[in-house]
Amino acid sequence: MPHRVVVLALDGVLPFELGIAQRIFSRSQGIEPLDRGAKLYDVITCSVRPPGPVATDADFTITVEHGPKALATADTVVIPASYELGPVYSEGRLTDELAAAFAYIRPGTRMVSICTGGYVLAAAGYLDGRPATTHWSSADHFQALFPAVRVDPDVLFIDDGDVLTSAGVAAGIDLCLHIVRRDHGTAVANDVARRTVVPPHRDGGQAQYIQRPVPDAQLAGTTTARAWALGRLERPILLRDMAQQESMSVRTFTRRFREEVGISPVQWLTQQRVERARQLLESTDLSIDQVARDAGFGTPTSLRQHLQAALGVSPTGYRRTFRATAGDRC
Repeated sequence: MPHRVVVLALDGVLPFELGIAQRIFSRSQGIEPLDRGAKLYDVITCSVRPPGPVATDADFTITVEHGPKALATADTVVIPASYELGPVYSEGRLTDELAAAFAYIRPGTRMVSICTGGYVLAAAGYLDGRPATTHWSSADHFQALFPAVRVDPDVLFIDDGDVLTSAGVAAGIDLCLHIVRRDHGTAVANDVARRTVVPPHRDGGQAQYIQRPVPDAQLAGTTTARAWALGRLERPILLRDMAQQESMSVRTFTRRFREEVGISPVQWLTQQRVERARQLLESTDLSIDQVARDAGFGTPTSLRQHLQAALGVSPTGYRRTFRATAGDRC
């Protein structure tokens, strides 16, 4: 049976976030010969009240055909953002309606929030003592309201096993693709990303989207260093070499790089080398040894370790499964 995903639409729900789960999970289908085209998820939307209208934050309402009892059928529950959370947002407690709805959720159900939907999970106690994220603009308020939660405002999403939280808006796409990748592998997630015309993985965290004061014109950024590094990924690159491209000290360069990109230079280099390796595995017949050298990992062992850590698959497995869908187009 397909995995049942139930999306909980609350009053004031943001239509964009509401549609993310339906779009990503409903587009997920088997790609192997024995199950090609098979439906992997069954997605339905429910309300905390009997079937009927639910107000959105836009100038229209939606009609939801399922009441809270649908939550009892869920393998995964997704809670999109809402701008009308009432005491959930102001006091950190569930309304009676929400508490009654959550009572239908079976133990062991995977819980997922998009953006400020994390407030609902926190108010229900799912995030106590656990790492979580939300939209960067709400992070301080979220942490103050729920001190038992370990809030990380810099990441796009957090996977803590049976509870997953995402940052704002489009980060919900990143999280849902991650869930598909976790459930069914990289090839299926990449296929969904292609059909949705979004990148299968975004670099960095939400720190890169936070509005910051514009630096003085005379202060250089890190663009030149990044371009220089991309042109020589196959060679050893030291942090001091990148800093020299911008005539900065290593300390200043590292700080400026993190402000602009959202991650450290070393993390960024690793991500770029993983992307280079993926491109070579997808589009060439080079040996794994040569791919490792051309991507800058040096040895097949290093390539295997980094690809496994980033994508959960070996170089040989990635090449085999990705090429199986390389001809597919949306």
